[in-house]
Amino acid sequence: MGLADVLRDVVGPAHVLDDPDTTAPFERDWTGRFGGRAALVVRPADTAQVAAVVAACARAGAAIVPQGGNTGLVGGGVPRGGEVVVSLVRLNAIGAVDPALGVVEVGAGATLAALQQTARAAGFDAGLDFGARDSCTIGGAVACDAGGARALSHGTARTRVAGLEAVLADGTVVTRMAGLAKDNAGYDLPALLVGSEGTLGIVTRVLWRLEPRFDARVAALVPVASADAAAALLTALRAEAPTLESCDFFLDDGLELVLRYQRRASPIEPRAPFYVLAECAGRSDPTDELAAALERAGIEEALIADDTPGRDGLWALRELHPDAINAVAVPHKLDVGVPLAALGRFLDAVPRVLAEAAPDVPDARAILFGHLGDGNVHVNLLGPSPDDERADDAVLELVLASGGTISAEHGVGVAKARWLERARGAGEVAALRALKRALDPDGILNPGAVLPSPGLR
Repeated sequence: MGLADVLRDVVGPAHVLDDPDTTAPFERDWTGRFGGRAALVVRPADTAQVAAVVAACARAGAAIVPQGGNTGLVGGGVPRGGEVVVSLVRLNAIGAVDPALGVVEVGAGATLAALQQTARAAGFDAGLDFGARDSCTIGGAVACDAGGARALSHGTARTRVAGLEAVLADGTVVTRMAGLAKDNAGYDLPALLVGSEGTLGIVTRVLWRLEPRFDARVAALVPVASADAAAALLTALRAEAPTLESCDFFLDDGLELVLRYQRRASPIEPRAPFYVLAECAGRSDPTDELAAALERAGIEEALIADDTPGRDGLWALRELHPDAINAVAVPHKLDVGVPLAALGRFLDAVPRVLAEAAPDVPDARAILFGHLGDGNVHVNLLGPSPDDERADDAVLELVLASGGTISAEHGVGVAKARWLERARGAGEVAALRALKRALDPDGILNPGAVLPSPGLR
């Protein structure tokens, strides 16, 4: 009996896909830059089926690529050629919220939007949010340690994980779902799996730590002259607005791209080189607090929205950047982090290093935006062909020279695997390889992601 037949016995014939028309949606990532043919796409329904699928693949020596909502941007959730894609979208159950502990059990295939809805209905907040909320899955968010706009106040996905269940490379199931605040019996294996991008195990279920729900919200879009002025504003908001929950930024060329994509006029005039989008949330209306903080920071012009449609309209200017960029061309997307003190110099230098790295691409340009509160910059390079990595390398060199990180929240994937040793050092990468060999000795889990494998792109 072949592997496909074994897997059909496990998950049912309808959930083992091998026809190119049905496997195609699982084979290329959101950017369009990364992907390859899958040997099979398998859609298990629960942890037991995931374990049986992994065990069967291990016996057959078949490599596996775990996949959630396929919203990744670094090629870590799509096949490179010949792997079995294990899609977790059917593991979408969400349990009842425990109001005493403020936690909820969530299947790896549940979307962030579904979790947010469940949390709000119970008087809580998921504590995590970003533009792909309707399609990204909780398992993927945990596997990449996703952050988003609210990391400033609530941390990344790692902060939200009170427990998890996962399947290891031989099909063994490990479960740590009690959610005990004090539990130091042995190594913290769940902590290793968070952010491992499916290379050490496949997350199937998460005990998610919630936050109190704050319905009183106000957002402000503030035009400023520079990144240094934005950093000064962030400092003032942190000091004067205790309810500050998020603080993002974008530049005027990005705003222009979004306005064209939306076919709308600018809501803010006169225009400025740089924009800060801040939101406060509290039990009582934080509008006066935010307005007073802006006044004390010397801000004279700002758009303030204290109603949901108004806030959504302001956030659309920031969250539609990826869609507007993708509508122009296939972008090179580099999710990086730099210290706030170096942010202005970094942003100013990116166009220069792009031009120097790709002098034969005269129309090359960079669209930059991100999360001001944690120095997370989403670098989008337009112009170079999808397989031309000269500019990518130049930007990552600049990131390291600025004291930053090559991956802030999207993960390393295959796009930046060859940069991991530069970023972490040979000693740490050797330790990571030893850990990988211990948990996945045959290297079947997401080969080529995070830790590069020879011959794999």
